[in-house]
Amino acid sequence: MYGVLSAIALLTLAPLLWLVSTSLKSATENIFQFPPQLLPTQPTLDNFVTVWQTNPFGQYLFNSLFVAGCTVGLNLLFCALAAYPLARLSFPGKDGIFIAIISTIMIPFQIVMIPLYILTIQLGLRNSYLGIIFPGLASAFGIFLLRQAFLGVPKEMEEAARMDGCSELGLWWHVMLPAIRPALVTLAIFVFIGSWSDFLWPLIIIQDESLYTLPLGVAKLAGTFSLDWRLVAAGSMISIAPVLLVFLFLQRYIVPTETGSGVKG
Repeated sequence: MYGVLSAIALLTLAPLLWLVSTSLKSATENIFQFPPQLLPTQPTLDNFVTVWQTNPFGQYLFNSLFVAGCTVGLNLLFCALAAYPLARLSFPGKDGIFIAIISTIMIPFQIVMIPLYILTIQLGLRNSYLGIIFPGLASAFGIFLLRQAFLGVPKEMEEAARMDGCSELGLWWHVMLPAIRPALVTLAIFVFIGSWSDFLWPLIIIQDESLYTLPLGVAKLAGTFSLDWRLVAAGSMISIAPVLLVFLFLQRYIVPTETGSGVKG
């Protein structure tokens, strides 16, 4: 079983390993030779230096970090605010609202892209950071995930906080959010990866090159160097590295613990 799983993992990692190998190969090596050579004979970082010096990748990196960070923060805030009343409060039409929200998951982004673009233009958000962030302010998946997490919080915690005179907003902030921390971290990872790798929406809403995110910068890189795959691979590695670091840093927070459940036995 471990052998089969290791083979599947190696097969899954093969494209990433090939990307790393291509980015480290010198101009004298043939990246299209057959049989393919995985390990470069003369590893070099010249491709990374060339990409960084000839393109504003520092600005692209800052734009992606700023957009992804704001998208994650605002998405967690708005999804948590929407999910809490759907999970813990009683009001007319609650189930219908929740079903309507979940139903939007079945609608592809390409269908709502044109009306969303028109709305963004009417709000004057074209060529702006807020214009890129706007579609990711909230998501039906995020509301669903956090609602389910809120439902799992023991009712005794809520009752104890109310007896201590905690307000509804204070209960949400001081009791509920810490109790669903694993779900918040999980949603943060999904939102960060989605925002970081998003190509289509920034492409149609941004014309100013100074606002380009890394996916747009890598696409521009392909044309700039007449499709030199070594340089494109180096730019792709620069784009991938932050996602890997974020996942490696946050994955340990995903596993629920005793504090995540809210009560100890």
